[in-house]
Amino acid sequence: MRLEDFDNDEEKVLQDKLKRKTWNEIRTNDSWAIFKIMAEFVNGYENMGRIGPCVSIFGSARMKPEDQYYVLAEKIAYKISKAGYGVITGGGPGIMEAGNKGAHLGGGTSVGLNIVLPFEQHFNPYIDNDKNLNFDYFFVRKVMFVKYSQGFVVMPGGFGTMDELFEAMTLIQTKKIGRFPIILVGSSFWSGLIDWIKTVLIEKEHTVNPEDLNLLKIVDTEDQVVEVLDNFYKKYNLSPNF
Repeated sequence: MRLEDFDNDEEKVLQDKLKRKTWNEIRTNDSWAIFKIMAEFVNGYENMGRIGPCVSIFGSARMKPEDQYYVLAEKIAYKISKAGYGVITGGGPGIMEAGNKGAHLGGGTSVGLNIVLPFEQHFNPYIDNDKNLNFDYFFVRKVMFVKYSQGFVVMPGGFGTMDELFEAMTLIQTKKIGRFPIILVGSSFWSGLIDWIKTVLIEKEHTVNPEDLNLLKIVDTEDQVVEVLDNFYKKYNLSPNF
């Protein structure tokens, strides 16, 4: 078989997935999908309920080991693990790999919540063998991040990273979940977004309350990350061992 035949087969599979379905096909597929969704929730709850207090680390899957933010994410995860927290990542390469690697080197819990994607995603080798979970549904995976994290450390990243950041802010702001630390790492990366929120959303359009920005802390070092976590939980008389 020629190389172009493989390409044509891939394109046909993609077209079949995207083709318009009848209403009966949609209803049938949705009914069966409910069982798969339920199974993912049950599996996630059973496994995540045993891991203890953890901090989630988000960031780009495209960062290489030589990139400054990969190196910093590894240091942050190491420090977090030494402070008594486990580390949860999306389980893939880049910043996620750095987070799991730092936790692994620090002797802490290293959790990976993998998502099945057509590109970029494959699980990294630094996840604990019994804590490598796979998901088909983004929304189930996101529930696990929010439900079982005592804090979010958000490194530079793309749309997926922004999605997790604003999801957490929205849930806290609307009081759907309790407040926990959301730490943005890299002031040079995040300053433009924060300025836009201040000048456009708060001052010009009034679509966001000024106090909502208090949900965020911007830092640049691994020590500052641990300091924010410790200060938050000491204020509420909590610790990594609660």
